[in-house]
Amino acid sequence: MADHMTNDHDDEEMTVELELDDGQIVQCAVITILTVDKQDYIALLPLDENGQNEDGEVWFYRYAEDASDPNAEPEITYIDNDDEYENVADAFDEYLDSVEFDEIVEADNE
Repeated sequence: MADHMTNDHDDEEMTVELELDDGQIVQCAVITILTVDKQDYIALLPLDENGQNEDGEVWFYRYAEDASDPNAEPEITYIDNDDEYENVADAFDEYLDSVEFDEIVEADNE
């Protein structure tokens, strides 16, 4: 699987281009990077040809940066363990809850 991190300067949204096992290239918006049990994971929102995601599907992958080479492409790998995937999904749900809470607090302070 190839992975490329790009920063779309038009709207400042970080995106990743993934090559799937069948050779299909999918552009994904980076939602967040989470750490679960000392391992980093990336949450991606797959985008259609118009840059939209109609179904709300989110993909999770292991994520690693090369500490010895800050210019190296980050490594994104498939999660093949169901328990590991569930732990990441739970951490993502907690992340979403905290983001929603932060938005509510910010709205109350305005």
